[in-house]
Amino acid sequence: MNTRQIMDDSKGPGSLSATFNGDNSCFSVGLDTGFCVYRANPCELTVSRNFNAGIGLAVMLGHTNYLALVGGGRKPKFPQNKLVIWDDAKQKAVITLEFRTSVLGVRLSRSRIVVALLNSIHTFAFSSPPKKLSVFETTDNPLGLACLGQKLLAFPGRSPGQVQLVELETGNVSIIPAHSTPLRAMTLSPDGEILATASEAGTLVRIFATSNCAKMAELRRGVDHAVIFSLAISPSNNLLAVTSDKSTLHVFDLPHPRNAPYSNQQASTSEEGVNKKWGILGKIPLLPRVFSDVYSFASAHFEMGEEGPGPTYAPPLGSVLGRPLKGVIGWINDTTMLVIGSGSDGRWEKFVLRDGEEGKRHCLREGWKKYLGSAS
Repeated sequence: MNTRQIMDDSKGPGSLSATFNGDNSCFSVGLDTGFCVYRANPCELTVSRNFNAGIGLAVMLGHTNYLALVGGGRKPKFPQNKLVIWDDAKQKAVITLEFRTSVLGVRLSRSRIVVALLNSIHTFAFSSPPKKLSVFETTDNPLGLACLGQKLLAFPGRSPGQVQLVELETGNVSIIPAHSTPLRAMTLSPDGEILATASEAGTLVRIFATSNCAKMAELRRGVDHAVIFSLAISPSNNLLAVTSDKSTLHVFDLPHPRNAPYSNQQASTSEEGVNKKWGILGKIPLLPRVFSDVYSFASAHFEMGEEGPGPTYAPPLGSVLGRPLKGVIGWINDTTMLVIGSGSDGRWEKFVLRDGEEGKRHCLREGWKKYLGSAS
């Protein structure tokens, strides 16, 4: 394994959030002093803005100059119930949206702005002035979960564990009873045909076809409880990566609606194309279910850092009990993943999939960096 030496050991300011843009070519970082934008691969600082005030969340729109900013940190730049669309070319706010409660999550496309509050999702046309398109009620959504695709919008339903799936063109809403406990993470595939979800239990990831909401598979991360940090589907729509507070990155094969038949009641995942950790044991009747579940074909350790309990001021957006968010996954291509995290030692790590002996595939860390050193 080729593990490079650390590129930069300087500390720099702590980051409050770190998020990839739509194609994972860049990631934006909210800081106690402003925000930064980095090229994702290789990890290089491209934009640094010092407001002398905190940005709790910075979400970049594709390769444009637009970012969605929400205040945060010890001295917020904006109230946390306000979303600002920042045009970095003009160095000014061009759209401002104000709400009654704190903004917990933002998703952007060239046509829409999606804002997640604790109990509702608001959608707007990306225009000046912005036009409100719809409002949906949700169960408590403290992590601001929402997925925005080209044709679909997915977010928590009105009951814990449910997903609401909205067709953007028609406004039609489907309800998926994904889990019996509250959602912890969710993602849409690049083609919009697959939805992956995980609950607070953190043991299973469930896979659904968005065309008819059928469950296609259950993927087992492990048998003990874990906090799922991130779910991400590869550009080919055939691989799923998962990170958790176990400091482990897992990679799974995915079924796809175009490749395998399935029913509306429950999809039967073919044994071909998926990795069975327990082999023949999975076929023996009456054995516990964990022996027949689908496990990851490869895993690797990623660095979470030594973050203590949360600060005395309001915790960063997307944090877990005041701890900075870690393990955010971005696929560069079908063999390369990046994992980034916020906090005092914000890190960038690169992982690659390699073929090994007897057809086995391995996930190897190829490089890492404390990205904050270049922003100080």
